[in-house]
Amino acid sequence: MSEPAREQWASRAGFVLATLGCAVGLGNIWRFAYVAGENGGAAFLVAYVACVVAIGLPAVLAEFALGGRARLDVVGAFSTGRAPRARRRAGAGAVLTAFLILAYYSVVAGWAYKYFAGYATGELRGLPRGEAAARFAAFLREPFEPTAWHFAFMASATAVVALGVARGIERASRILMPLLGAIVLLLAGYALSLPGAARGLAFLFAPDWSALARPGLYLAALGQAFFSLGVGMGVLITYASYVREGERLPRAAGMIAAGDTLFAVAAGIAIFPAVFAFGLDPAQGPALAFVTLPQVFALMPGGGWFATAFFFLLSAAALTSAVSLLEVVAAFGMRRLGLARRTAALLAGLAAFAAGVPAALGSGVWRDVALLGRGILEVMDYVTGSLLLPLGGIAVVVFVGWFVPRAAAVEASGLRSGALVRLWLLAVRYLAPAAIAVMLVALAGA
Repeated sequence: MSEPAREQWASRAGFVLATLGCAVGLGNIWRFAYVAGENGGAAFLVAYVACVVAIGLPAVLAEFALGGRARLDVVGAFSTGRAPRARRRAGAGAVLTAFLILAYYSVVAGWAYKYFAGYATGELRGLPRGEAAARFAAFLREPFEPTAWHFAFMASATAVVALGVARGIERASRILMPLLGAIVLLLAGYALSLPGAARGLAFLFAPDWSALARPGLYLAALGQAFFSLGVGMGVLITYASYVREGERLPRAAGMIAAGDTLFAVAAGIAIFPAVFAFGLDPAQGPALAFVTLPQVFALMPGGGWFATAFFFLLSAAALTSAVSLLEVVAAFGMRRLGLARRTAALLAGLAAFAAGVPAALGSGVWRDVALLGRGILEVMDYVTGSLLLPLGGIAVVVFVGWFVPRAAAVEASGLRSGALVRLWLLAVRYLAPAAIAVMLVALAGA
């Protein structure tokens, strides 16, 4: 079966923007906000940045090095080096992880599509304070509507991937990423003008150093860093496989880690001052975006346009991330099965839609179905985020650190400084695997 010609990014900026788009998603807005809220705000932010620098960034560069060296999909990339069996294990595991995350991620992103449409048309504007929770619960209980929005979101992601790397993914990223940056800064600036905004800033930036003594804080920070940066799901390997010769991967990895973190912080500035300004609880879990914030929008001056902009931001950020997940599965189908891009994208999108339908129905007609004491969507999130993602991350760093020859790994990484090489290898070989192993053990006992 002949292998199709390998596509490439049209430019360095396109690669960076597309990869930043895969990192910037619901994890930066929906997940970061509520995880920070549940873990004390500023103390969590300190631990999060430390985890990104010490563990996340070296892991990102390891995935870049693996993808850039192999120039294959994630399964093919893991077949190189001295561990051929990893092709069937780590590589296939990464594809499975991306597929499962995409399946339930699309369901939550469909909720964002629904709320964007509702605020854009005026349907959801001016909800009484007590009605937001009831409206969201009623929407989730519908047997058809959540599934329809799940389908709409998956269809849009499939359309982008079907157009190809340069014409689809890169072009969409060039439009959406600058737009997302402008919107989040605009929303943050407006939130800072609200009365009581200083309390939100203090929550986010004034650390309670005693919180740093809680081990759970570091586990949450490490898990958020992996979820947000996209480590362990094959996306970074796949995107790096499309780079041109001579691309400076360390600079790109640094830009992506910094951009992803700054975007999450800016989103926090947009959310927490508004939440505190109207006396609501910042530690509301996933309901923060769909229950708490609509109450804020109903009370704040100009809340209708703020809500429309916010849910567009949430929807577009989710789309760039979903596109990257779908590309992992489609790239595997193209190389392994010899499928044309459009066929691979369509089949992968339909399969992910079907796999996500139980999660879409999990709060409605299947709300009584429970696995491991959790609902369907919560189980999918737990299995991928608490098990498959850490396993994928540890597979990457161990493979690059110990099975790819040292000289080849260093050359593929693009690092030129001897000191940086030693620090990177120390992180990839020892620090990152140890931290991820501790996280796995802790989560298994939770």
